Amino acid sequence: MGDFGSELVGTMLLVLLGDGVVANVLLRKSKGQNSGWIVIATGWGLAVALSVYAVGRISGAHINPAVTIGLASIGAFPWNQVPVYVIAQITGGFLGACLVWLTYLPHWSITEDPEKKLAVFSTIPAVRRPAANLLTELIGTAVLVFGILAIGANAQMLRNPEDLDLSVVFSHGLQPFLVGLLVCSIGLSLGGPTGFAINPARDFGPRIAHSLLPIPGKGFSDWSYGWIPVIGPLSGGVVGALLYSLLGF
Repeated sequence: MGDFGSELVGTMLLVLLGDGVVANVLLRKSKGQNSGWIVIATGWGLAVALSVYAVGRISGAHINPAVTIGLASIGAFPWNQVPVYVIAQITGGFLGACLVWLTYLPHWSITEDPEKKLAVFSTIPAVRRPAANLLTELIGTAVLVFGILAIGANAQMLRNPEDLDLSVVFSHGLQPFLVGLLVCSIGLSLGGPTGFAINPARDFGPRIAHSLLPIPGKGFSDWSYGWIPVIGPLSGGVVGALLYSLLGF
């Protein structure tokens, strides 16, 4: 399996388990219905950890365009590989969302609220304020990329983040689990305002799936908000990478 397949499978697994836990909490008559935000944040953290363990040794398990572009912005990843990774990630996100739809197939028709159906696939802000929502996503993703660089640099004992090789970092040890804990922490601490997309592929790919799949009573896909969980994380990824590089840890 090459980099494209690795990023596709990793992101598909991420969204399958991540959107899956949201479906479990929100959809009517699911065993986990109403189990709450801690379950969602924990489920997403474990989804990230498992995905990184699965494909990290092959592609470095970016599984997130914000990570890919953030690393490229500081010279830790080649720009000519960015399109390959991003296309694979978005495709994987779409496929993972389709698998969630199939897994919970009987529950869509008995869940009346179309917003809950959309929330399984894509993020929805608690208070819709575009500038504030954008800032929240930027901050959360900056913490994510900063944290990934810190975990990776410590694992490889690096002083220069440009020498980071995530395929080495994520090929053994506890590093993938630490990234999962990082995502869980971001969700618990910073996820309240927007639902912490912190990953354009996690929101954009599944939002496309929501718009195309025959979900009963699904309502609209809220594309007027859809640019925020793309631009916010991409900007935050660059900010987090540059901040880590400038501080020289």
